[in-house]
Amino acid sequence: MKCCHSCNSQACCIDHVPIFASLNHEERMEIAEIASSHSYEKGESIYRAGDEGGTLFVLYTGRAKLFRLSASGKEQVLRLVEPGEFIGELSLFSSLPLTDHAQALEATTMCVLQGQRLKELMAKYPSIAFKVMDELSRRLERAENRIEEISLSSVTKRIAGALLELSEDRSAFVLPMTKGDLASQLGMTQETLSRKLTALQEEGLIRLEGHRKIIIKNRPALEVASLEE
Repeated sequence: MKCCHSCNSQACCIDHVPIFASLNHEERMEIAEIASSHSYEKGESIYRAGDEGGTLFVLYTGRAKLFRLSASGKEQVLRLVEPGEFIGELSLFSSLPLTDHAQALEATTMCVLQGQRLKELMAKYPSIAFKVMDELSRRLERAENRIEEISLSSVTKRIAGALLELSEDRSAFVLPMTKGDLASQLGMTQETLSRKLTALQEEGLIRLEGHRKIIIKNRPALEVASLEE
């Protein structure tokens, strides 16, 4: 981990963070005073399960993933983290250590905020606390939906739904993660994912190019597949 000196002010890390959007410039500068920026290389650990918490990490540039490891070492990807999103927030409200792992998927810069002082600013500016609560509620809903999908949905339905979500109405896109990470997030093996992607290609719904590029050839049919039980 290295300190990041690409910004003249830590404010560059938080200017575009949704949870701080309602603050004016002076208020955002108060947030910047309790922040420091750090850069991570691709594959570098941002934090590990068991580390002391009490810190909020806001992703400024790059991408990261959150995951957990089973006792046997099997990785379960929880979610990807994009610029403007934050992680480590649960440890702000608990004395327990961190429970998941965070790893940079590419060269990444994090804005790191001191937890205790951030809680003081939350009391001063309740809008920050409400934004954090709103985001946590959304994450809980997504997590519950993901559990339901893994428990009740077929492999085809999960994959079709993920492709539609990742494509964002584009006809072609590049997977933002490895196929192994996507498979983990969808609750299946990489072999199962690869086999089903090949089947969807043979059916004319998609076309695979290279390791990660996917072209949606028949969106209506893919949408039907995402709804089938």
